[in-house]
This record gives sequence, structure tokens and C-alpha cells, in this order.
Amino acid sequence: MTAGELFLDSLSSGVITQTEIDWLLSQQGRFSRPEQAAMQRLGRLLDEGQIQLGCRVSPQRLQHRQVLNEWIEPLGRRRRSSVAAHACS
Repeated sequence: MTAGELFLDSLSSGVITQTEIDWLLSQQGRFSRPEQAAMQRLGRLLDEGQIQLGCRVSPQRLQHRQVLNEWIEPLGRRRRSSVAAHACS
């Protein structure tokens, strides 16, 4: 991992993990001036709440079929059954 990769990952996801922050702190003495500037920007974004401390969900967990089968369809089935029950009463 590089400081640039971490910066871009955090910007794109809006999340930085505690492990990544720990890595940044342990490596900060080795950063070039542009990397230091990027990490200061990252700190400001954290302070402003635009980047959150948390965890990222791996892309494998966000597969469309899995989301459809485990989350969307069950909610749709429950909604259709409750609408049908109200229509019959």
C-alpha cells in the first residue's frame, strides 16, 4: 500500500479503517512532501466528516445476485404479502 493508494481509496469509498490510520501514523516520517500534503488533506476530510472511520465491505460481498436474493427479494415478498392481506380485509 502507498499513501497515494490509501488517499484515493479513502476518497472513493468515503471510509478509512483504523488499521490504515495506524499505518499512516507509523509511516509518516517516510512520506514525501506531496504525500504529507495528501495526508493532511485526508485529516481535514476526516475532521469535516466527509470521510468516516469504519470498515469497507469487500466487492465480493456486493455481488448483485447475492444482494437481490438475500435483501431485495425477501423485502419485496413481505411487502407483497402484506399488501395482499390488507386488500383482502
